[in-house]
Amino acid sequence: MKNEILLYLIGTAGSGKSTLAQSYKEWCDLQGLNTVLVNLDPGAEFLPYTPDVDIRDWISLQEVMETHELGPNGAQIVCADMIAFNAEDIKKSIESFKAEYILMDTPGQLELFVFREAGKYTIQFLYPKRSLLCYLLDPALAKTATGFVTQLLLSLTTNFRLQYPQLNVVTKTDGLSEEEQDLIRQWSQDPQALYTAVINEKTSVHREMSEHIVQLLEQFGGYSELLFTSKENHYGMDDIYNGVQLLFTGGDDTLKD
Repeated sequence: MKNEILLYLIGTAGSGKSTLAQSYKEWCDLQGLNTVLVNLDPGAEFLPYTPDVDIRDWISLQEVMETHELGPNGAQIVCADMIAFNAEDIKKSIESFKAEYILMDTPGQLELFVFREAGKYTIQFLYPKRSLLCYLLDPALAKTATGFVTQLLLSLTTNFRLQYPQLNVVTKTDGLSEEEQDLIRQWSQDPQALYTAVINEKTSVHREMSEHIVQLLEQFGGYSELLFTSKENHYGMDDIYNGVQLLFTGGDDTLKD
């Protein structure tokens, strides 16, 4: 693998990883970009797209449950670790496509990829110098100040654990009002505005913890430009593309004529 760019879609369950993978793949196809979609979730029962490379070809959640006499959660953990053991086969399958962009749809539960060594190992084994994290913020959680703080903390933790360049993306923005989107943008750009919004929420332990976390995020660089996306009309897909280009080509547009 020499010139491929690997974009890892990471986020909490329900944040829209698979939906974004489908939308971005469709957008890339329209632009004439040769793109491969990789499913890294062994436990996925339904995907809105047909993966070009599918970890389920090597790992079966049901078989792991039966062989090791585990419940779904325990089997998910075993399967997540098994991804690393199949990294060479995944790499060979990806390389066979000779694609420009590789979209990596990671396991539905964030902790299975971010907090286990198998996730970091997989990125390092495939092609670390051409890898980019795309952290997805769930709009249902991000539209309140304390919820937004939680999302930023998870984003920062993901970056801390995996230590790769990262884009932060708010997904499913068609479910947010314009006012809610404007608030999220403001909070992402102005720590003081976020802090004020937090302390104006109802008094609780969660609110008090969020006050301190805002200061922590500011200290450790937990703020970055947010990109907003929706599956409607491929909204925001060009912004993700521009973010990728800025990192790997210095902003030069490599779209085919």
